[in-house]
Amino acid sequence: MLAVTGATGFVGRALLGRLVRDGRPVRALTRSGPSGPGQVCIGDIGPDTDWRAALAGVRCVVHCAARVHVMADHHPDPLAAYRAVNTAGTERLARQAAQAGVRRLVLVSTVKVLGERSLPGQPLSANSPAQPEDPYGRSKHEAEQALWAVARETGLEAVVVRPPLVYGPGVGANFRALMRWVAQGRPLPLGAIRNQRSLVGIHNLVDLLVRCTDHPQAPGRAWLVSDGHDLSTPDLVRAMAAATGRPARLWPVPVPALQLAGRLTGRAAAVARLTESLQVDISDTVRQLDWRPPYPVDIELARTAEALA
Repeated sequence: MLAVTGATGFVGRALLGRLVRDGRPVRALTRSGPSGPGQVCIGDIGPDTDWRAALAGVRCVVHCAARVHVMADHHPDPLAAYRAVNTAGTERLARQAAQAGVRRLVLVSTVKVLGERSLPGQPLSANSPAQPEDPYGRSKHEAEQALWAVARETGLEAVVVRPPLVYGPGVGANFRALMRWVAQGRPLPLGAIRNQRSLVGIHNLVDLLVRCTDHPQAPGRAWLVSDGHDLSTPDLVRAMAAATGRPARLWPVPVPALQLAGRLTGRAAAVARLTESLQVDISDTVRQLDWRPPYPVDIELARTAEALA
């Protein structure tokens, strides 16, 4: 029996659907809603969550639930809020999983553990040092450390997967907004950007998570994942345009002008994500786990566009 936390979220819902289609016994763990066959409501996640009933008979947990990164967090203490769910909640789950006889826990973390950017031609790798910059990234890094500690103490098999930006049907936030603008034929001042970004389609991420539930080489490591085909921001817009059947309307506004506009409008971080590079090297994942992204970018973007229509 597999269990998926955050089973109604973006990643958890896609993973649950894949496991059901594969005919694998799976239990959905949700924060709210009724408990019943195949689903257990565990309430809010934190240091006091009681996972015991939800973990009975489970051999592997894929932990997708998290307080996710938001662009404008107005909590009076954002780091404490992230830590309560992502760090303390993960440690609590890991300890109770080990006590319940769960063999393996797969944690969906984030590439933000390694930082917000990569140098040109130097993608982040499995050996890159942790350099989280924001409360979300820091809480996820601490969650990883807590999981490794529980694994050392109990023998629980711990696996960490660090995705970059995840997109696909149901995606929200800035990716959804950008794709809608492209689909509406809006001109975008992004034509002069010369960066490289790694992305991962939801179906590619789910495929690796499934691999990590039973691959003998997966435990004890943090794995990077992507579509295996990095894009500049203008290339992403062009690919979105092709997926939506619209022409790409790109204006070549100089990057310094974009950065200035970002500072003046309080959106410097958003502009940085559009203009800077953030690449990951998945060669170690490909080699050690015998895994390759099964779906090309154009297929994943087409699925995303179809869901937006």
